[in-house]
Amino acid sequence: MKAKNFSLNNQEGKKISLKYFKGKWIVVYFYPKDDTPGCTTEAIAFTSLKNDFEKIGVVILGISLDSEDSHCKFIDKHNLEITLLSDPDKKTLKDYGAYGKKMLYGKEVEGVIRSTFLINPEGEIAFSWRNVKAEGHAQEVLSKLKELV
Repeated sequence: MKAKNFSLNNQEGKKISLKYFKGKWIVVYFYPKDDTPGCTTEAIAFTSLKNDFEKIGVVILGISLDSEDSHCKFIDKHNLEITLLSDPDKKTLKDYGAYGKKMLYGKEVEGVIRSTFLINPEGEIAFSWRNVKAEGHAQEVLSKLKELV
């Protein structure tokens, strides 16, 4: 399945498009909110494994509804070394099925569904995870990539 292209601002206000990375493997992970426990765990884990991802030529992009300013504060506070993109209108989140109804503390709510997609060099979704648990997920993604690359 072809990955939908997107153009979103990163933490520095620079427009980043999926098409810029054609020919590379890409991890696109969607997360609910900057500086919350699960999202912090996930971002720190991706940062700690960044060199391992880069050794096999993989780009990591995190996407949430948060503003560029929020991303900057999150990155500075936790010394993150990954690119975070802002999707305030929810278009990309919805395009990837990462926004909608979910269970939160036993109640159905609408919001960001923690999800991750591996996009191959041809721009196709090679693997995906839905309703991700943050703990250990970055390592799981790296292991899957090592199988595929």
